[in-house]
Amino acid sequence: MAVYGFRRGVTGRIVLRVDDVEKGLLTMLLQQLIEFVAPDGELSDDPLAQLVGIDPDAETPQDPALARLFPDAYRDDPEAAGEFRRFTERSLRETKVANATTALATLQRSGEKVTLTPDEAVSWLGALTDLRLALGSRLGITEESLDELAALPDDDPRAATYHVYDWLTFLQESLVQSVMP
Repeated sequence: MAVYGFRRGVTGRIVLRVDDVEKGLLTMLLQQLIEFVAPDGELSDDPLAQLVGIDPDAETPQDPALARLFPDAYRDDPEAAGEFRRFTERSLRETKVANATTALATLQRSGEKVTLTPDEAVSWLGALTDLRLALGSRLGITEESLDELAALPDDDPRAATYHVYDWLTFLQESLVQSVMP
């Protein structure tokens, strides 16, 4: 696996060079993210709910990774958090799916050189953030646990996931550096 990261090209566009392994891994992760966060079911039969995208059944996710991706807006007020979630979660899910879908499309249209427009770079930033949040919650990453996770032996089942998380962190950092003027 080569490690290139994102770079700003001479034309001002953002470029990512990926080998087949990296491209395959990113493709798989983005597809899984889309499946993981896609809105469940249809909108309510209520015309107002359909018009504004209200999800009357939205609840705080029990899955820790989904809870990290869709946290409560008001931690000390469950009623206000629930109301806010009903009005925003569907839209947030759709945005996350759109970001991952855009990133996936840029991978599929490219060979080893992925060239991004500014809008596509923003979508990649969102998708990489969501992937890192999901993996980080699965690993239980905290500031205190980073050194421990980085030192895991290769035979630890968490080691491979941590290495993917670390690589996504590198990609995200290189993309942030590339989009900055």
